[in-house]
Amino acid sequence: MRLHVPVLTTDRLVIRPFTLDDLDAAARLFDTVWLAEGEAPPPPDPERRAARARWLEWTVLSYEQLLSLHQPPYGDRAITLRATGELIGAVGYAPCYQPFGQVGLGTAPPMGHSPELGLFWAIDHQHRGRGYAGEAARAMIDFAFNEMLLYRIVATTDYDNVASQRVMLKLGMELLRNPLPEPPWLQVVGVLVNGRAPVGP
Repeated sequence: MRLHVPVLTTDRLVIRPFTLDDLDAAARLFDTVWLAEGEAPPPPDPERRAARARWLEWTVLSYEQLLSLHQPPYGDRAITLRATGELIGAVGYAPCYQPFGQVGLGTAPPMGHSPELGLFWAIDHQHRGRGYAGEAARAMIDFAFNEMLLYRIVATTDYDNVASQRVMLKLGMELLRNPLPEPPWLQVVGVLVNGRAPVGP
């Protein structure tokens, strides 16, 4: 079993650890990644940039620290274009502790919380609609299933984030919807099982 995620290469992308040299590109990315179509980027803000710098330092340090503790390789990894090296997004694993029982996942009772390994991705708005999110996510799924020997991976999104749900479906995930209004951040859960085993109990 491998917990160290190497540089992953796909047809169009290189997925690699962030470095401290990525500060300018990462700051631009996270300042604009959630912008709506046609929305202007926010003006420069020293406090926001300082926060990005702290996040980047923490991210870079976490790679080695998590590995030394034999923990899953949580955290962001840079998505860059293979042809140019341009940083266009982030992808990674995150610990998810949610009431997954109420969406019918696993053996937890309704309202019961359980830990899962989550997958997340974010693509700069100028590079969306080209399949980069799915390509990067697929590389991370393949590593999690083939090298980490992970049984199941999840991803979460909002009811109205149709683009994210579309990526989940292309990845082969089953979409589970929260039938309850609470918690408001648990709305749609994408689930993919290694080996295509049943999702339920």
